[in-house]
Amino acid sequence: MVLKHGNFSIDSTGAPLTPYMRLWTLHPQYLDPQGLVALWREGLLARAVLRGQTKGYRHHPQLHRFLQQPAPRSAINSYLAGVLLEAEARGYSFDRSKIGPVRSRVSLASTDGQLEFEWRHLLQKLRTRSPAHYRRLRDVRYPEAHPLFKILPGLTEPWERINGGA
Repeated sequence: MVLKHGNFSIDSTGAPLTPYMRLWTLHPQYLDPQGLVALWREGLLARAVLRGQTKGYRHHPQLHRFLQQPAPRSAINSYLAGVLLEAEARGYSFDRSKIGPVRSRVSLASTDGQLEFEWRHLLQKLRTRSPAHYRRLRDVRYPEAHPLFKILPGLTEPWERINGGA
């Protein structure tokens, strides 16, 4: 049996059939409605993985930066809290009870190279999926990061899949 979940599918054992998950370093304000909903779902999946509640995606490269944290579950809860704030600002009613407590102020490091890579990737997706949204964003030169991230100088993250991805 194949189950569809956001931008990917899993089989009945929880194993991924498509290998991509995107937990954006970019601020969720830039995502179109489909992208924001997908990010919420993928963030919840990542939370389930970090809690040991699924067999699939345990070694997914996008989870690497959360797994490096002293409290990975707290880090993903903080990430989801940022997504939830954006959803609420747009009037969406995401279920707040699906994320765990945000116990402490968490900050993850990422690079300006990663942010730039994701920005180009997002604009490519939006050009075809949401042309009006793309036109609103195409002139942004310095996109903001998700509030969880502190951006440092550097190249694209080593875990990033440069050829392909969600």
